[in-house]
Amino acid sequence: MAVSQQPLELILLKQVAGYLATPLFLVDPTGTLLFYNEPAEELLGHRDEETGQMPLEEWGTLFSPTDSLGRPLPPNDLPLARALAGRTPTQGNFFIQGLDGVSRHLSVTAVPLEGPGGTNLGALAIFWALPRR
Repeated sequence: MAVSQQPLELILLKQVAGYLATPLFLVDPTGTLLFYNEPAEELLGHRDEETGQMPLEEWGTLFSPTDSLGRPLPPNDLPLARALAGRTPTQGNFFIQGLDGVSRHLSVTAVPLEGPGGTNLGALAIFWALPRR
């Protein structure tokens, strides 16, 4: 989806996300990655401009998410995908392998986004790294 085709609310949210000191990941109603901010780049180990838009099936596996026992998490089990599918806030902790090769333990809070008249705009995730145990 080209920027000019995105709802104004998403364009504005991307602008605000650029000012946040907290990592933020934004997807459209189909789960396609639209944007992640600079603090997220540090945790994901890759720049947003170099990643580009990608479907849930791709970004949901790109960072090799696993549970606390090291078992792979299916893309639809990630908090952001659950918030998008259920249109309800979700939270979770899991591990990723950043594209820089660094393993990180993340805590994620994901919320659905609604536009005028209850229009599904997608969802966003705010996340941070937890100390390794």
